[in-house]
Amino acid sequence: MIAEDDALLREGLTHLLRAEGMDVTAAVDNPDDLLAALEADRPDVAVVDVRMPPTFRDEGLRVAVEARKRWPGLAVLVLSAHVEESYATELLSDGSGGVGYLLKERVGKVADFLDALERVAAGGTAMDPEVVAQLLVRRRADDPLHALTPREREVLGLMAEGHSNTTIGSMLVISDGAVHKHIGNIFAKLGLPTTDAGHRRVLAVLTYLKA
Repeated sequence: MIAEDDALLREGLTHLLRAEGMDVTAAVDNPDDLLAALEADRPDVAVVDVRMPPTFRDEGLRVAVEARKRWPGLAVLVLSAHVEESYATELLSDGSGGVGYLLKERVGKVADFLDALERVAAGGTAMDPEVVAQLLVRRRADDPLHALTPREREVLGLMAEGHSNTTIGSMLVISDGAVHKHIGNIFAKLGLPTTDAGHRRVLAVLTYLKA
């Protein structure tokens, strides 16, 4: 399902996804129509523009958050023209997966966009590298991330983008075992619980994104 007020981008996304064999159940241009469409047909994932009518400020974000409250587990990939970190943290505030935040320019890189969409639909996260890069330099003095080594911060950054352990190992040219060890250290240093293993990765990403 697509919610995008720009008719050209909305139609382009619809064509792209259908060409990839996906079923676009609805393509709307405002928050109210998105909620109505979600009520009528629960999609695997919703692609939502941050700025939508009537004020073109944060309506898309607010409807995405509202939709995830109404339908827990709904996967949402938000698109934005600019890096606005509060949007990323708000999306992750419920501590569950199935969320993504990409810059619109990433849509032009079809393989990257489709990879992010599939990760989000599968319950993972997909944060734009530009968002992650900006969040790295905006930390409090008492931020728990200061306890991480440079390599652990690299691993956590790639986790925040939504990459798997195997992909992280390939990108950093380290073994799967090394990636697993780094992630274990990250969990320990961030004080994440030893239970609820399925959510620990998302909790680590949330800790990373919070300012």
